[in-house]
Amino acid sequence: MVTIKEIAKYCGVSIATVSNIINGKPNASESTKQKVLKAIDELNYTPNYVAKNLRTQKSKTIGVIVEDITVFCAPEIIDGITQCSEERGYNILFTNLRLYQKLGDTYYDDENLPDLIQSQTKDFKSKQVDGIVYVATHERTLKCFKGRLDVPAAMAYGMTDSKEHSSVIVDDLYGAHKLIDYVIAMGHRRIGVITGKYSSIHTNDRLEGYKKALAEHGIEFDPRFVVKGDWTRKSGYDNTDSLLDLGVTAIFCMNDIMAGGVYDRLEAEGLVPGDDISVVGFDNRELATFCEPALTTISLPLFDIGYEACRRVIEDIEKEDDLPLCAQIIPVKGKMYIRDSVKDIN
Repeated sequence: MVTIKEIAKYCGVSIATVSNIINGKPNASESTKQKVLKAIDELNYTPNYVAKNLRTQKSKTIGVIVEDITVFCAPEIIDGITQCSEERGYNILFTNLRLYQKLGDTYYDDENLPDLIQSQTKDFKSKQVDGIVYVATHERTLKCFKGRLDVPAAMAYGMTDSKEHSSVIVDDLYGAHKLIDYVIAMGHRRIGVITGKYSSIHTNDRLEGYKKALAEHGIEFDPRFVVKGDWTRKSGYDNTDSLLDLGVTAIFCMNDIMAGGVYDRLEAEGLVPGDDISVVGFDNRELATFCEPALTTISLPLFDIGYEACRRVIEDIEKEDDLPLCAQIIPVKGKMYIRDSVKDIN
């Protein structure tokens, strides 16, 4: 393997000059810089990052633990992490726990999960990662970082109870508030809701956003207009009739999949979504654009969540002060997509 010393001798310059040029530092003339870069190319020089890491005590590597890469939200989050790490010159070590594939929905409450995560973080630390991002695939509070990690870490799409490591989540309250504010602006005051599971953080925050929008427009909250779903298309279908019986003019489904079920039920009754009854969803899943009419909804900012979690970890890695790390909960706003599923009845 060609060394910096050999490059310096080949070019007739000092080792320090070659090192500075490789690391992008100034002080070398343009002609010297071009001479060294040409020699690097001709001699096929490859930097010895292992040796450099030993000197700097930094590996420029982020460990990424994902609960299950097959769950719909995971790929976009990982893409955000990847882009951030590339921009900042970091590499990624990646592990897929495959929890959904092994345990199905029961992994949400699996009592062995904290120990599994701890084992994986120890493995990453033994490989000298500078920081860790944990990617949850079902937003909830997790005891995922047991004890002291001694490296910066963050959770993407979930909340950790750690006092040192930040959590990056969906701003569900903002999203629901923005949707309902729009529906009200279109003239609707009797707005039904099909929730997700009541144990879900998403459900509670989206319901708060719904209530906030009603209050801001002077509309009294009626608990009869809120019916319990479970995120499935069937629960959207099954809950539609009870809301229609109450005389709602619009239905807010807490995800797009349940909105698809509402469409199914309306069409079975000879009603036209977006005309006879307005419908909005949440998530901006692919089916939202395939519905007829296309569904008004708000996106899950998954890419941005991954990017922000990685950015936060890198900032903690590179901070120059010795102050202790401080956990923050960082909500990320989605984008609303106005389509044809809400009728203007003003």
